[in-house]
Amino acid sequence: MKYYIICGERSGDLHVSNLIKSLRTLDPSGSFRGMGGDYSGKAGMEMPTRYEEVAVMGFLEVFLGFWKIIKYLKWVKEDILQFQPDVLILVDFGGFNMKIAGWAKVNGIPVHYYIPPKVWAWNQKRVHKIREYTDKVYCILPFEQEFFKKFGVNALYVGNPLLDELSSFEPHPFFHQKNELNYQPIIALLPGSRKQEIVMMQEVMIKVVRMFPNAQFVVAGVSNMDKSLYQPAVETGIKVIFDQTYDLLHHATAAIVTSGTATLETALFRVPQLVVYKTSAFSFAIGKMLIKVDYISLVNLIAGREVVKELIQKDYNVAEVSHQLNLILANRLYKSQILDGYNEVMSKLGKESASMNVAHHIVSDLSSNSKGFN
Repeated sequence: MKYYIICGERSGDLHVSNLIKSLRTLDPSGSFRGMGGDYSGKAGMEMPTRYEEVAVMGFLEVFLGFWKIIKYLKWVKEDILQFQPDVLILVDFGGFNMKIAGWAKVNGIPVHYYIPPKVWAWNQKRVHKIREYTDKVYCILPFEQEFFKKFGVNALYVGNPLLDELSSFEPHPFFHQKNELNYQPIIALLPGSRKQEIVMMQEVMIKVVRMFPNAQFVVAGVSNMDKSLYQPAVETGIKVIFDQTYDLLHHATAAIVTSGTATLETALFRVPQLVVYKTSAFSFAIGKMLIKVDYISLVNLIAGREVVKELIQKDYNVAEVSHQLNLILANRLYKSQILDGYNEVMSKLGKESASMNVAHHIVSDLSSNSKGFN
């Protein structure tokens, strides 16, 4: 079988790599092509283009990058036609992938969506397009399946792919020595995995460091980003380590985490965290009008209540972050309440192997339908 896969960010790239490994187990002769990153490439996917070339975030940023996105949409469509896949697998990256899904459906290509757009959070009318454009949707958050099925979408909860990733994680035995760290308590700083996030989030994180002289702060850097983005932290004397986020969380006492997949990863490592987020004033104003959920972090969304504190936009400042971090470090009851909340989250996630579940469904559907490229 021939699989064309598209993702648009680092977490999606990681999930794609695990999916490819599972698909290879079931279909050893399968061929893989698409848009991904380092993880996808190492798993054996041909990548004529990388997601870093395309990805933009925020309403203003998407508007300003409109023509770049249009160019890559056209290019990817042409590449799909040339490859002639048996199935198109879309992973997250809703704005781009939904446009590809509609086009693929018209061209008779089966569309399987793994990690669908968060239409339950904003712009719910998009759910009708998801129903129209997709053959099957694979949900990774427990409450999503019920939401999609209300609208007639062929959706399944397959488990969360982070559980697959964590199950294979082995901590580095000499993490401190390898990274020249001392044995003071480690506060992990996760500013995000996209350029705009790193630039926007890092400033406050750096200023908070001086408020906690008895701890060592370590930034989780991403090597596929320009290392100069982390220079403000380096110049302040903060250690930046690259591509070792899980090792960092394994050793961390607490964490300040930019909202996204990393909030759930931090919870699964049982590290008490403070979730933060800031974007441009324009993007925030638009988002505030459109977003219909009470929380932004996956931890709180899955639990259905506030497990971890969220500081958004103007609330994301040095005084508030310092106060909340001090609570985590000094108040045992507060820390215990966070960990109890993590137990709820893990219970709701279950123990399914998302990657293998998705692979089984895709291969089974292709084998039974023999639908392929028309």
